[in-house]
Amino acid sequence: MKLTKEFYQQQDVVMLARELLGKVIFTFIDGQYTAGIISETEAYAGVTDKASHAFGGRRTNRTEVMFAAGGVAYVYLCYGVHHLFNVVTGPEGTPHAILVRGIFPTEGIEIMIQRRKVKLGKKFSSGPGTSSAALGLKSSMSGTDLLGNIIWIEDMGFNIPENEIYVGPRIGVDYAGDDAALPYRFLINDIFPGLPESPEQQPIKQIEIT
Repeated sequence: MKLTKEFYQQQDVVMLARELLGKVIFTFIDGQYTAGIISETEAYAGVTDKASHAFGGRRTNRTEVMFAAGGVAYVYLCYGVHHLFNVVTGPEGTPHAILVRGIFPTEGIEIMIQRRKVKLGKKFSSGPGTSSAALGLKSSMSGTDLLGNIIWIEDMGFNIPENEIYVGPRIGVDYAGDDAALPYRFLINDIFPGLPESPEQQPIKQIEIT
């Protein structure tokens, strides 16, 4: 079942980042389905979070979508190379977002391999750039409705025990000062037999967008 508007528009972005673990993200792009279990997320808490692109209420053409009602995609290009996919959450005007940092591929794996041009393995989709590439997500899709039929997320009943979840600081946000140490990153351990091993920490950094 697709996640609902009510799910996305809850206020607690950190709780939602935890809740997205084990959910399944689907894409239908150029007539091709792909899907993967969300294995790693990071929460970005809007205007009060120094690591957020919307810190202090900052609004630009690129980040304006973060201020929309939760349930749309925020996808931006990092270092001119990596397309990073975020889920916008919270009510309209509250620019919360959750970065999807990793997935376990489940459907359309051959398509993902063609997109990534590498073999399936531990690092295949274990970072925010590689997971977006495997799913076919690009910055041109920013603003896409996550309740539609291009990008969506479903609850397929995967229950992730608390002892199978790593909680810790986000990666690559040293510019955020004390906020860099906040425990806003969530990572599943390897509990899906037959799928790639657990993601490793990846060096791709969030960047401040002005």
